[in-house]
Amino acid sequence: MMINTQLWTALITPMKQSGDIHLGDLEKLIKRQESAGNGILLIGSTGEGLALNNDEKKEIIDFSSKLDLSVPVMAGVGGFQIENQKAWIQYCNDKVDAFLLVAPLYSKPGPVGLKNWFLDLMDVAEKPCMIYNIPSRTGVEIPPQVIKELSGHSKFWSIKEASGSIADYQRFREMVPNSTMFSGDDGLLPFFAVAGCSGLVSVSSNVWPEETARYVELCLSGETDSLFPVWKRAINALFSAPNPVPVKVLLHQKGIIESSALRSPLTEKELKNLDQLKQADEEIINWYQKINN
Repeated sequence: MMINTQLWTALITPMKQSGDIHLGDLEKLIKRQESAGNGILLIGSTGEGLALNNDEKKEIIDFSSKLDLSVPVMAGVGGFQIENQKAWIQYCNDKVDAFLLVAPLYSKPGPVGLKNWFLDLMDVAEKPCMIYNIPSRTGVEIPPQVIKELSGHSKFWSIKEASGSIADYQRFREMVPNSTMFSGDDGLLPFFAVAGCSGLVSVSSNVWPEETARYVELCLSGETDSLFPVWKRAINALFSAPNPVPVKVLLHQKGIIESSALRSPLTEKELKNLDQLKQADEEIINWYQKINN
């Protein structure tokens, strides 16, 4: 199940207008991904993981683990206190299928510190681990040499590359050519696919589960010529304000979730152009209908 999963959805965390977790909407969103055959990443940055308290995170993991899903579930692991992150992994070990490990926030360690951080986390993990390179959020880029040194660990599984740089992706491929690589950027998947990418960890599949799965399938098969204009516009719309603001707003507009509520400091006031989102939605739906006819 894990090996064959080409698309993982970095799922939003739906909330009531009060700010409480909306478990009914969470189940609905999870089932939409399951129907499309997509893996599910819970409590990542798109899921506002750092804005949730520990009890809320446990509630989400416990709830999803009881749904008897036919697709794999991955838990996000992000923060800066190593013992807290190890405890979180230990709590999730028997409830999820994989972990997404991000570099420690704010502290900006060097290569030795980064290596030790990930080794400490993988040592307590009982499930495969995806290492997440996203310097725009953590303030530090994971050097390819560190990935090479981590790749021998029994729990090392894959890399999620989200630096926004094709050159950085190529350096990872050269340093660890046999490692599984996922794009962490919806828009760069066509380029990464040419260089041997195995799949995508996606934001857009929150809104378009089946459509994004088809997009991934076409990218990985090399059929990318017709994908750029429509998907470029759609992805630009979904990132026209800080993630996951546009995604939540569009899901709410489509009637899929009850509320587009966000946790501070995220706010809908950052979103200036709702028409751009609506147009992107129409274009992706029309593209999907055409390509399947």
